[in-house]
Amino acid sequence: MLYIGIDLGTSAVKLLLMDAEGDIKKIVSREYPLYFPNPGWSEQKPEDWYEQTILGLKELVADCNKDEVAGISFGGQMHGLVILDEKDTVIRPALLWNDGRTTKECDYLNQVIGKEKLSQYTANISFTGFTAPKILWIRNEEPENFARIKKLMLPKDYIAYMLSGVHCTDVSDASGMLIFDVKNKCWSKEMLEICGITENQVPKIFESYEVVGNLQPELAAELGLKETVKIIAGAGDNAAAAVGTGTVGDGRCNISLGTSGTIFISSKDFGVDKNNALHAFAHADGNYHLMGCMLSAASCNKWWMDDIIGTCDYQKEQADITKLGENNVYFLPYLMGERSPHNNPNARGTFIGLTMDSTRTDMTQAVLEGVAFAIRDSFEVAKSLGIQIERTKICGGGAKSTLWKTIFANVLNIKIDVIESEEGPALGGAMLAMVGCGEYSNVEEAAAKLVKVVDTIEPDKELAEKYEAKYQKFAQIYPTVKELFDTLVK
Repeated sequence: MLYIGIDLGTSAVKLLLMDAEGDIKKIVSREYPLYFPNPGWSEQKPEDWYEQTILGLKELVADCNKDEVAGISFGGQMHGLVILDEKDTVIRPALLWNDGRTTKECDYLNQVIGKEKLSQYTANISFTGFTAPKILWIRNEEPENFARIKKLMLPKDYIAYMLSGVHCTDVSDASGMLIFDVKNKCWSKEMLEICGITENQVPKIFESYEVVGNLQPELAAELGLKETVKIIAGAGDNAAAAVGTGTVGDGRCNISLGTSGTIFISSKDFGVDKNNALHAFAHADGNYHLMGCMLSAASCNKWWMDDIIGTCDYQKEQADITKLGENNVYFLPYLMGERSPHNNPNARGTFIGLTMDSTRTDMTQAVLEGVAFAIRDSFEVAKSLGIQIERTKICGGGAKSTLWKTIFANVLNIKIDVIESEEGPALGGAMLAMVGCGEYSNVEEAAAKLVKVVDTIEPDKELAEKYEAKYQKFAQIYPTVKELFDTLVK
């Protein structure tokens, strides 16, 4: 049988077709616009997601035996707010995960409601990217739209709804809304009340591998697929990527270098970082995970290459980087503000340490190293909890760079395992579809069968020591300039 994974990303939807043995038959990617109506705002039209997903599905299955397609599941950008009216029509463009307009609402949640209560209700505190402050923003700033809300949901869940007709979400994605009781895997009545919404306005909750319904008949006919095709709940992009890299079960780690960057640690047990510097979420394997998330990761390198120095040849730019651990230029990668561990939407990207003999190559290297140092910030929080990590998987667009993986191995001083297929959330989505359709009994079994490590990058003792010294300097920069960021923004 054949299985489809749909990764609803920030810049494009990526669709993957795979058989039960893990052989990827075809991959399709289709882009859609991203809108920035005001500085710090970030929006997309759900209708664009759906249009490109359907076009992508048609292209994906064009040459396969359509009767063999058994299930479809998802990975998707988290935290975005999609609101529908009583006719299930989109009311306004979706507010995305990297939208920073909700500072006032976050302050209200963290300072008035209080971080302690938020953590008690949801296992997390408020970040500008989370969904609850977006709901409050709509209530405060667009009351006419708020009054029309019949259903609210997350980005990938809109696609799942359009395919199945079921208003659904999964536990991993719901964990990032700040209205979900992560420990007990149910909606938080207290948070729903704080946000002014009812349980009727939120979707039904599923485990990531559970079937929510079947492909709607009219869509099945349009796509040439059977009406028996199962739609499986899927997961937030980071949890889906973790499934795709085999980061399931207890004590596994994955680093994702996409538009955003994450360090993801799976756990059999529920646990909360007492300072809430790391997110405590439900995992797509039925368990839990801790996650540190930075808002700009591979997007920092894309910004530097495309917009600043004006080149598409990333490999050529990196080829000149030969003196690892010796760069005196530092870069704070906070181009969209920052989430973990600083939780500061006012943080900004910063080069520091430039001299007259600093080169373009030094600055390129600083961008790559800055992202690695920022991930280490969250890594250090995990270590402070007594979590010992000796190796990690890696995925995302940035993971295609051997140089960047080498930098990460030495900045973190751990082994980096490279897997055979680095297709991230789309691969994880297809694997969740397999579990939902009964091809595998659980997510861990699917990962053990399908995820293969093909290379390991080990840290070099001397280089790791150099990066240790560099990181200690990097770690002093943000606290030193934090107050300046606040004055620049205000």
